[in-house]
This record gives sequence, structure tokens and C-alpha cells, in this order.
Amino acid sequence: MSTAIDPRAARLRDRLRGALVAAAATPMTRSGEVDLDLAESYFHRLVASGADALAVLAHTGRGPFLPTEVRRGLILRARATGVPVIVGVGGAGTPAPHPGAGSGRKEALSGGAADEGAGALERSMADEGAGVVERPLAEGSADVVERAVADARTAAELGADGVLLFPSPGDRVALHDAVWRAAELPMIAFDLYTSPCPPAVMREILGHPGVAGLKTALLSDAMGCQETIAMAREAGRLAITGEDRMFGPSLLWGAEAALVGIAAASVEATAAVMRAFDGDDLRAFEKASARLDRLAAATFTAPMEGYVQRMLWLAAAEGLIPESHAHDPFGPGLPEEDRERVLAAAS
Repeated sequence: MSTAIDPRAARLRDRLRGALVAAAATPMTRSGEVDLDLAESYFHRLVASGADALAVLAHTGRGPFLPTEVRRGLILRARATGVPVIVGVGGAGTPAPHPGAGSGRKEALSGGAADEGAGALERSMADEGAGVVERPLAEGSADVVERAVADARTAAELGADGVLLFPSPGDRVALHDAVWRAAELPMIAFDLYTSPCPPAVMREILGHPGVAGLKTALLSDAMGCQETIAMAREAGRLAITGEDRMFGPSLLWGAEAALVGIAAASVEATAAVMRAFDGDDLRAFEKASARLDRLAAATFTAPMEGYVQRMLWLAAAEGLIPESHAHDPFGPGLPEEDRERVLAAAS
């Protein structure tokens, strides 16, 4: 049953219906330096390749780890493309020191420490935030709410079209409400495989007037994905697939848009699946889906946190970014054969 929605959220929902939202990476050097001019060129190339909108500072873009001035610059550069811009907000209560500022983060994320750090990031993104009026927040979650609220206010100030809330500990419904009351930007809720949202809580989130849609990214839980998509549609919200490993099936199950990390590169391959699905050529859909599935199997695999580096390798191979900025200082170290396997899958 459809629930009340704020007109601003309804406009974003309708604008993104049928859209491919590229979860853009943040091109960085090995030491973590970000060139904003280069990032803007990359964003324009994603759009030229078929992205209808951009999600910046999301998981793929390492948003929780970037300093404020870089975050602001990336939002402004994404807006220069002229397409809708969704900004990832919240995440870890205290952002990691920027590696370009001599934090030693790169060294800390080598070998076994890399896996531990990657797991911590994954866990920090698992308890996807939410909100409902005046719900009490869990003890110790005030810093999480403060970070998400500050990020959302910045996104609103810079003209973003909406926000994607990172998973956070505490009351998921109350967090969404805090962000909405602070920034009044339409929100995309998020159901993530590392900490799936209980159905009763998700129904509350989908009943919030500021929620425009729900991104589901349950990785291998087909039944959960189907149920979450159905829940979003029943609430009158946009059902958005974030299922890089179940992309084609999620469209068949009712997803009406996509917000995926696999579109940080290989945009044309991702868009081809959506175009074929909208048409009436079953064989074209099968062929496009099989191609994307091969690529997803090579990029979204263990260690799962390594997918960001893998997508940066692909972006460089496609000429979207230079090799000098195809590095993820916040992820696990990957062997050279991993790169070879990824590039082979894309050929």
C-alpha cells in the first residue's frame, strides 16, 4: 500500500525512474591525492558513456574517508555534468585520516591489516541509517548522526539532488528523520547484505515522507532482494537495484532503476542490459546480461572490498582515468593476477 511522500521526494523518484545511476569512484594516486579537474573529466565521461545520474562519495567513491574540502569539490564537479547528483552521507562516525596528508593509511592497509581494515569499512556500511520523527537514538550513535547531518547539509548547500544514507549503528528510522529535518533533501534508503534491514524497520523507513526510493544490495540473497523490491513498490517508492551480481534478475523482479558500483566503469555494458530489458528482444537481454554477469563475477568477488580497486583498473583500461589515479588506498592489496583476470573478463 502506497504511503504519503513529500513532493520533493516524489520528484526525485520520478526523475530517476528508469535511470542508471553510476556509483562513481574517486580517482586517487597511490598516496591518496585527488585531482578535482581529473575527477570532473571522469564524471563527464561516465555520463557520455550512458550514466543518467551520478552517486558520488558513496561506498565506491570512498566517501566516509575523504576530507571535507575534497568532498565539497567532488560534489561541485559532479553537478557540473548537468545530471542528477546523489551524495553518500554519514558512514563511520570519525573519518579516517586522509592518506595524502601523511596518515600512513596506505601502509596500514597492506597484507592482513588490509583485510581487517576493509572488513571494518564493510561493517561500518552495514547498519544502513534511517529515521522517523523523534525516535530515540542508540547510545553512542550521536557522532554517527552528527556526521550524517553535517554531510547532508553540505550536499544541500551545494545543490545535490538527494542523499544516499550509509549504513550506521543505532536506530535506522531515527537517523533518516534526523537527516531529513536537517537538510530536507530526498533520501535513498539502503538495504545492504552485511546487515540486512529487518522488514518491519524497512517498512517504517519506506513510510517516511522524505524517502524517494530504496536501493537493495543483498549480494546473494535472491528472496530478500525480491521481497525488498516488492516492499518499495508497494510503498510507492522507487525500487533501485544495487545488485551487481544479480543485475538482470533484479530487473525481472521489479527494480525500476539502478545505482551500482559496476557502473564506475563499464557503463555501456550496464546500460545495455537496461536498454535490452526495456525493449522486446529477449535474446539481446540474455546476451547483455551474460556479458555483465561475467564482468561482475570478476570484480565483485572475494575479497569483496577489493571491488573498488578492480573498478578503478577497469576505468583506467577504458581511458576514463589515467593509470596514475587508478588506486584505492583504503582497500585490501590485490595480486597482479587479479588485475589480469578483471581485464580479461572485460575484453
